[in-house]
Amino acid sequence: MSVSKKLTDYLKENGVDYHIIQHSVTYTAQETAASVNKPGKEVAKVVIISDGKEYAMAVVDAPHQVDMSKFAAVSGMKEPVLASESEIRKLFPDCEVGAMPPFGNLYGLKVFVDKSLEEDEMIIFNACSHFEALRMKYADFKKLAAPKVANIIM
Repeated sequence: MSVSKKLTDYLKENGVDYHIIQHSVTYTAQETAASVNKPGKEVAKVVIISDGKEYAMAVVDAPHQVDMSKFAAVSGMKEPVLASESEIRKLFPDCEVGAMPPFGNLYGLKVFVDKSLEEDEMIIFNACSHFEALRMKYADFKKLAAPKVANIIM
């Protein structure tokens, strides 16, 4: 798969500038950061979380992990856990597992972003592919994804 047409159409419809970055195949955000020659703190990763009733998206920088207790407090989910690969396949049928873009709003998910991502002008993330990343202004991402910004990392 390549960059999500759903995502690029959405960005174009909203007049957002973005750049697609081709890179070697990577499976972690830290590997993607290294492949595109950026520090891990500038590359966002998406974590899909469930409480058995609903799903939500947590977006954090590459070096960090989601703190589930902080996430529970912010999201209102009781006993949140990582979604399984099969659940992710169903939620993101146009994406490779592990390469979901941080636009949960396009998939009916609430989006929670760690406040550390607001420190950079740009955001880089996988956009449904393990060999292409998308780079855009963080302000545009925040405007379109409408995330709740909070401290959700360990």
